[in-house]
Amino acid sequence: MNKTLPSRMVAVVGVVVVALVVVACGGSSSSGGGAYGGARPAATKSSDTAASVGLGSTKLGKILVDGKGQTLYLFEADKGTASTCDGGCASAWPPLTTTGKPTAGAGVIASKLGTAKRADGTTAVTYDGHPLYTYAGDQAPGQTTGQGSDSYGAPWYVLTRTGKAVE
Repeated sequence: MNKTLPSRMVAVVGVVVVALVVVACGGSSSSGGGAYGGARPAATKSSDTAASVGLGSTKLGKILVDGKGQTLYLFEADKGTASTCDGGCASAWPPLTTTGKPTAGAGVIASKLGTAKRADGTTAVTYDGHPLYTYAGDQAPGQTTGQGSDSYGAPWYVLTRTGKAVE
């Protein structure tokens, strides 16, 4: 009997399972709708330290960024500090989460920083009452490719140090 057959079979089954998971969890939608259920969202901060929010210089001016310099966005569909971005939405737009009190970098108004519990039990970072998100399409610090996107039913905007959307 050929002993490599079972190991090849396991490899093929593994590839098929990964492909099915990607198809089931991925994707985007331009249609409206409230919360999106599903898989646990990818968070931009999951270590044992507090998340930080700073200011970064971009072609859109000085905007909020996370501790790695990635652009932060607000989602117009969110009402107050409650996030409506879960599942596939949170895969494309990972929420900025923290395990402690978030810290303000130079130029950031510390009193505008806050936190809110997400449906999945994680703690989201908020700024001026808006949950904050990064965008999976931004590959490097300073990129703002998510600016003005209308995915998941509402626009996404970068924020100024005052917490206002740059439209």
